[in-house]
This record gives sequence, C-alpha cells and structure tokens, in this order.
Amino acid sequence: MTFLRTLIVSLFFLIVSLVGATALAVVGAAIYFAPGLPDVRQLQDFELHTPLRIFTQDGKLIGEFGEERRMAINFDQIPQDMINALIAAEDASYFDHAGVDPRGLARAAVELVQSGGTIQSGGSTITMQVARNYMLTLDQTFTRKIREILLALQMEQVLNKEEIFELYVNKIFLGNRAYGIAAAAETYYDKPLAELNLAQTAMIAGLPKAPSAFNPLANSERSLIRRNWILFRMRELGYIDDETYQVAVQDPVTARRHFTQAEVDAAYVSEMARQYAVERFGDEAYTGGYRVYTTIDSELQPYARQALANGLTDYDLRHGWRGPEQSDIASSLVEAQEQTATQGLEEELSESPEIRQTARQAAQRSQTEVEGIEGDVSNWVQVLERTPNYGILQPAIVVESSDREMQVLTRRGGLQTIAWEGLNWARPYLSPRSRGAEPSSAAEIAVRGDLIRVIENDDGSLRLSQLPDAEGSLVVQDPQTGAILALQGGFDFNASKFNRAVQARRQSGSIFKPFIYLAALENGEMNAASVVNDAPVVLDDGSNSLWRPVNSSRDFQGPMRLRPALARSRNLVTIRVLQTMGLDYTINFLEGFGFSPAQLPNGLSLALGSASLTPMEMTNAYAVLANGGFQVSPWFIERVTRDDDNEVIDEATPQVACSSCAEGQETVEIDGREYPIAKRVADPAAVYILRDMLRDVITSGTGRGALSLNRDDIVGKTGTTNSQRDAWFAGFNSNLVTTVWVGKDSNETISEYGAQAALPIWIEFMGDALEGTPSAVPERPETIVTARVDPNTGQRLADGQSGGISELFHQDHLPDYQQRRISRELEEASGSQGSGTAESIF
Repeated sequence: MTFLRTLIVSLFFLIVSLVGATALAVVGAAIYFAPGLPDVRQLQDFELHTPLRIFTQDGKLIGEFGEERRMAINFDQIPQDMINALIAAEDASYFDHAGVDPRGLARAAVELVQSGGTIQSGGSTITMQVARNYMLTLDQTFTRKIREILLALQMEQVLNKEEIFELYVNKIFLGNRAYGIAAAAETYYDKPLAELNLAQTAMIAGLPKAPSAFNPLANSERSLIRRNWILFRMRELGYIDDETYQVAVQDPVTARRHFTQAEVDAAYVSEMARQYAVERFGDEAYTGGYRVYTTIDSELQPYARQALANGLTDYDLRHGWRGPEQSDIASSLVEAQEQTATQGLEEELSESPEIRQTARQAAQRSQTEVEGIEGDVSNWVQVLERTPNYGILQPAIVVESSDREMQVLTRRGGLQTIAWEGLNWARPYLSPRSRGAEPSSAAEIAVRGDLIRVIENDDGSLRLSQLPDAEGSLVVQDPQTGAILALQGGFDFNASKFNRAVQARRQSGSIFKPFIYLAALENGEMNAASVVNDAPVVLDDGSNSLWRPVNSSRDFQGPMRLRPALARSRNLVTIRVLQTMGLDYTINFLEGFGFSPAQLPNGLSLALGSASLTPMEMTNAYAVLANGGFQVSPWFIERVTRDDDNEVIDEATPQVACSSCAEGQETVEIDGREYPIAKRVADPAAVYILRDMLRDVITSGTGRGALSLNRDDIVGKTGTTNSQRDAWFAGFNSNLVTTVWVGKDSNETISEYGAQAALPIWIEFMGDALEGTPSAVPERPETIVTARVDPNTGQRLADGQSGGISELFHQDHLPDYQQRRISRELEEASGSQGSGTAESIF
C-alpha cells in the first residue's frame, strides 16, 4: 500500500509539474512573442480586396489579376450543410474550443520532433487558419506556429465564432483562382452557393487542404476520395443520416470549368500590364482596385492573334506529324481511378475501407455516354474538360481509326469525324528539312485513347493539327505616336508565357539592312542609284579565320545600284555600303532609331543583321521610317485609374511625330490634349527615298507575295538569319507598322525563309487590318527631285540624252552627269540621239 500511495503521489506531482511547465512555457511564449503580434482588432474592419483589371483602349476587358474570384458573404448566407462540411473536414470541435485544439497541437508536436523542426500538417483550427491567412506568412516554421496560436487565442476574445467563420470562408483559396466558398460555387458549378447539393458542397469543403491535388477539374479521381471522406465524417458527427450519406457518396462528379472570359484575347499584353502595375504599386496592385487601360486596339488584336496562329499551324503542316500529346487514356472514370496514385490521401483512406468503396461507386455513377460511342467515356470527358485550348487548337480524343477516317470525341461537339482531307498531311516528322512517307491509313497517325489537337474549318469540318514546333510574334505599332496597337508574343499564352515580342532577342537578319542604306542616303555620300559591286569579299573579323560572307543565293551579280540591291537583299552590297559609311558614323546614326550601341556589334556583320534585337525594337525602328524620321518610342499603358472614384493615377504623354508642325514647335494638340513633339532623327527626304526603295521589295523583290493585298501604300523587308534560324517580315504604311518573327525557342533551324514563314502572316494581318481603309502614303518632301540615270552606272543623264530610268534624289545629292563617250556630232551624223554611247548608234 505504501508503495502504491507513493507511486500515486509521485505521478500526481509529475503531472502537476508537467502542467505547470507547460503553462509556464505558454506564458513565456506569450510574453516573448506578444510585442510583435499584429492587432487582431483590425479584422473587425477588414475589407476584401478588389483585383487589378486590364482593358483595351476602348474599355474591353483583357485580363484580371489578384484575388479576383471572390464573392463576399455573411455568416447567415452560408448554408448549414456547408458549415457542417467545413467543420467535418477542418475542425470538428470548432464551436467548442477557445481557438486551439489540444489534440491537434499534440499531433503537430509529434510531427515537429519527427521532422527536425519543420511543421507538417500542423493541427490548425479554423481560427488558427484565419490568423495565418489574414495576419501571418505561410512559412511552415515553429515560430510562426507559436504566433498563430497566440493570435488565435486573442482572436477568440475579440470576435465571436460566426465572425471568425465568416472571415475564413471569404479568404480561403479553393483552386482555379477562386477565393472563398461563394466564388468556388460559381467557378466549379456555375451557380450560387445556396443551390449546391450536398455532394457538391462536400467537394468544395475538401479543397482547402490541397486546392491543386484535390481539385475536381485537375484530378477528379482524388477529389472523389476526399469528398466521400468528408461525407463519411459528416455522418459520423451526426450532421447527416445514413440515407442522405448513401445518396450523396454515389453522386457523380459534376464540376466544370466556369469563369468570366476576357472580351479580347491579349494575354501577353495583359501580363505586361500586370508587371507594370506591380512595379508601380507593389503588392497593392492586386488588391487596390486599379484599372489599367492599354493602347491595344480591340479590333486589331484578334486579327494579330488569328494571323499568327494560322501562320504557325500552316508552318507545322509543311514539316510533318510528331504524334499525339498523350496515349492510352482510360475511357471511364472507374478505369482511371484504378490507375491513380493515392499519395496524400493516407488519412482519408485509413479512416475506413468504405471511403475507397464509395468513391469507386461514385465513379461508376459518373459514367457518361455519348451518342455514337459504345461504353462509358466519363474519364475522356473529364480529360477534355481540363485540357485547355491552345489558340485555335482544340483537344480531342481518338475513339476509332479505321481506313481513311478518324472518329474523335471533342469537348463541345461530341463524336465527330475527321475525313482523309484533314489527315493526309500527317507524314511523320523526321527533321526540320525532311518528312517520312505519306500515311496510308488513319491508324498510322493515331489510335483509340490518343489525345490529339484539331482545328475547325470554316465549313465546320475538322482538320488534324498539333501544337506548332515553331513559335513567333507579331507586333503592331502606330508610327505617329509609338502606341502598341496589337501584340501577340507567341502561339498561345496558355502554351507558353514567354513573350517573344519583348523578351526574345534574335538576330534580325535582312530586315536590318534598310537602316544601313538610310545611313548612306542621310550622309549624302551615296544615293539610290549609287553602284556597288556585288562580288566576293574576304574580311579579317578579328578571329583566327577570315570572314567570307556570301549572298543567300550563293551567286554574285556584279555592279548594281542600291535600289535593286535592297529589293533583292544582296548581302555583299550592304557590307560594302557599311564599309563606305564607316562603323562609328553608322552606329551613331542608328541610335536615333532606338537601337542601343551596346546591343550592336562593332563589326561589318552589323550590315547583315547580326545584332540580337527584340521584335518590339525592330517594330519601333520601322515606325521611325513610317513617320518620316521622328524618334517615337513604344508604349502600351494609356492611363491608370482606381475603381472607387475613377481617379486617374497615371496618364501617358508620349512624344509624337508631327510632319506638319513648324520648325521649333515643341508641342502639338491631339484630341484636346497637348503632346511633346518627338525629335527628328532622319532627314525626311532620305526616309522618303528609302521608303520608295522598299516599295520595290514588294513589287519586284523578296516580298512579292504582298502584292496580293492590291495596295499601293505598303512597303517592307524580308529577313532570314544564318541557317534559317529566324524568319522575319517588317512592313508598314503611314498608319500601321507590323513586324512578324518566326523561329524556335531552341534556336534550331526552321528551314524556311522570311518570305515563306513570316510574310504570309503579315499579309493575313495587314489584309484584315487595312480592309476598307484609304491608301496612306506620305507627302513628297519639297527637297525631292526626279532625274534620269543610266541603269548601269547610276550616273545622271543630260536632257539631250535619251533612255535611262527615273530615280529619286535629294536636290543636294544628285549624282554626276554621265560623261559622253561618243561626240554629239557623230550622233547627229548617224541620225541618232542617244546617251553618248556606241550602243545608241548601233
């Protein structure tokens, strides 16, 4: 008895000591951390945030960022089933504890010891989650956990349970950019919270633990297990009876993707505007109700997006089929669930074998039948639902391939047929320059269970396609103001967020040549009729070997004038022009077009476009040509306002071109606003002559395909870099400048020239953009004169000399007269008046 009494007394004092030590530890932690804790009373006046919204210049939505899918609700608006489901999933004793759950903390303490100091699941109550979400960071550390506990205890003294729960349901992230349970109801089920059934309610209640892993759109099999565990818990806690439980766990997955579509697809510009807003306003950009109005034209942007998408898919058709995106996709949700991994669901599955069983039964109840397809295709439907469109490419799953047609399941059209005309292009891709043999049957291309891409033709028929192997960009600029009117930085933002229009530095190739020629025209040492030898050249480029540049055609045409040399993009002529002008003069001149000297190579390869420049930089340089020589700069943010009072925070005042302004004038009024006038960096006569030379690129040079537009006001230049890694076309009239680049992010060859890959995209866009608009050409400067020259020598012919061709010159830079080689007397005696040459007589 004495031993037993001693043991009891010892255990009593041990327990008292442990409790006392724990209490002292809690008090000590409170004393240590309390001074640095935020004031929980601020939650009483907490205002939910308003997202950042991006618009076109005429107010059409192109993007939203931040906690945008939030619909604040009061506690009395929350259905009781939702309250019960969240409590069952997250905190069964919520309405009984004082902010912390001792059992959960004990579990967290064990995990803390086992993990060596890192919190794992944490045992957080709903109150603790509110403290973390509103007032702390998300770092899983011991000190944050202590602060979280102390804040939760304080919070229960300041707010009642309903107020804390209301804060919780309005703040939690539930996947797919939905914050709060009301927004999640709209996002996943497209209906108000009050209209959800019990199974849908439990599905949403299962998301806070892992919004990505248990998302019904991303992984319907895992979300079913999580949902049915919550329903099981609700029955165990007495919130629902067994009959209700049995019905709910058998409910199929009904979640679909529902969200507000942007009015104009300009995702690359929207991301540029987001970055601007964050740089300008910091994290408040996402919450402060800012509205950013861009310069994007809502009519031109869709043309840009469509033209680039069409051009890149057409490129892909020419280079072969690379195979399906996925293979062997299970048709039914039951099959898919048998194959799915259960990592992360250990807690749910260990509760009862009933969880897996009911999830399987729900999967069976989720079976979906599509007319024309035998059997359950519920998983195919789910896969198609969560697989995004990429531009004009829609996902489809092959149902059957027989003979020369393919049956496919699409997201909206059900079972559809791809005829042989939409399949026979699919010769196997071997390399950028070669393809395999033509397929003889649809089964050689794709088989049942393969995920492929299709394009819907204008007549509603389908064509097999694939995500293009090449990428591209298209930039459209107003040359008078520098405003960016349309921009597409890649095939599709969902496929790749890398914005090639502003982030990709690529060699510009021959579209850089016009600026070398303009430097010569500006200097006056050369003119459009100057003759330069198109012949081999060997140069010391400073390396161990000599540089022997060649023309793309690998031939030489001898002496030729600058005009045809530019139209035919002769490399060796351009190099000799740069040699004549000198690197220092030329680079200094080019700075006026927005080119940074640091980005330009200090060598003769500059003439061939070896500088790595972005499509945006090249577009802006061409804008200076289009406006007659004014140094405009690209810009895309027109103004920024606030939601609450529409207060203008920022407003652009760009420097603009003004050909009609008087010399010395500093500002000009446009639409009631004053703008500074841009600096003139090139003589208008030199720019006018160059523009006329570039017209020859369209009429008789490498850009002849643009003649299909039947316009007399468009000019431009093709470009192709070494090994055909980059294909370009830059062109304009006086109102629009558009540059197209096509290439691969890997910098591998695309095996096509600018006229093949880039020009067709430019033609499609400009055809749509300029339809119905009048011709836009500049006025001819008074300093421009026309003179006849000998086409072989480029020298001027006297009035008495017949023949020759007309050419444009600056009045101060006329070429010398051609010397007569035959006397006038001999010409008259022969009865012929010519150019003073023997050919004019004989």
